[in-house]
Amino acid sequence: MNHRLPFGQLFLALLLGVGGGIYIYKPLFEQYRYEQKAVQADSNTTDEKKENK
Repeated sequence: MNHRLPFGQLFLALLLGVGGGIYIYKPLFEQYRYEQKAVQADSNTTDEKKENK
C-alpha cells in the first residue's frame, strides 16, 4: 500500500496549514507588538524625565 499525495494536494495542505496557523496566532502577535510599543514608549518617557532632572 504505497499511496502518495500528488504535488497539488500536498501544496494545498501546506497552504491551508500555514494560513490556518497565521489566522489563529495573529491576535497573539498583535497583542505582543502592542505591549512592546507600550513598553518602549514608557521607557522613552522615563528617559526624558531623567534628562530633565
